[in-house]
Amino acid sequence: MQSSKLRMFTGSSNPRLALQICQKLGVPLGHVTLSTFKSGEIYVHYEETLRNCDVFIVQSFSHPINEHFVELLVMIDAAKRASARTVNIIVPYYGYARQERKAAPREPISAKMVADVLTTAGANRVITIDLHAPAIQGFFNIPVDHLTALDLISEYLSAKRIVNPVIVSPDAGRASTAEKLADQLDSPFAIMIKKRPAHNESVITHVIGDVAGCTPIIIEDLIDTGTTIVNVVDSLKERGTRDVYVCATHPLFSADALIKLNHTHIQEVVVTDSILLPEDCPQHFKVLSVAPMLAEATRIITNGGSISTLFKYKGV
Repeated sequence: MQSSKLRMFTGSSNPRLALQICQKLGVPLGHVTLSTFKSGEIYVHYEETLRNCDVFIVQSFSHPINEHFVELLVMIDAAKRASARTVNIIVPYYGYARQERKAAPREPISAKMVADVLTTAGANRVITIDLHAPAIQGFFNIPVDHLTALDLISEYLSAKRIVNPVIVSPDAGRASTAEKLADQLDSPFAIMIKKRPAHNESVITHVIGDVAGCTPIIIEDLIDTGTTIVNVVDSLKERGTRDVYVCATHPLFSADALIKLNHTHIQEVVVTDSILLPEDCPQHFKVLSVAPMLAEATRIITNGGSISTLFKYKGV
């Protein structure tokens, strides 16, 4: 790195990813004390000077999301009060993104609230990956670098030379992403139509596209409880497909998701390390690292350049 003023720190959500980013950049991971009082309040103390430095803080909104969110706010505040020149937050997984609009009266738009709080706390820039809704970028009044793991996933799948692949969007909301992946892999794509009777529940009603005899590749931005994925897999098998590949950027894996995804008809689950995964993941899980992409984005932000050079598909 050319800049001697860059300081990289990590919250408690994904220190392994932060360390890998630093290794790619050739800079040390900064020292910060993070602790919790008996009352549950979070304490932060940076162990090195930040005055006139460009501070980068790595923190994913993974479980426990509310603790990680507040921890990030306190880290931002401490950095601002230490006279950091800029505070740039690397949030690989931006939580509350599924609450980006009002689906019913008297509901919050939590994704906007989170954006407002981060900005008010003092963040100068946000770097994130595969937002659930790209329009969330517009919720911020500061720069947002919205990266994507699509190239990473497509390169991995392309190298596997999957027989007769078809890219499957599990709902209409992922159709654009499925189309981009299908274009990169030169494959057809299909769309599942579903309804949601309740949160974390879904029922597949229709499939648009020919999937019989194909190897489905399901593409999602995140996997939470795994219920939707299992429903999609079962529905595809009922329509005469081969065993399925499941791909997602963010592996939330809430509740018993790991058990559900250890499914007879799932060949492989391909995810990234945007969220720290448990050590006991099943063998058919493949984890792709977003550290090189985040390191290069940090380098571009610090030294100048265009973030779009990171992507093969310029439509992201």
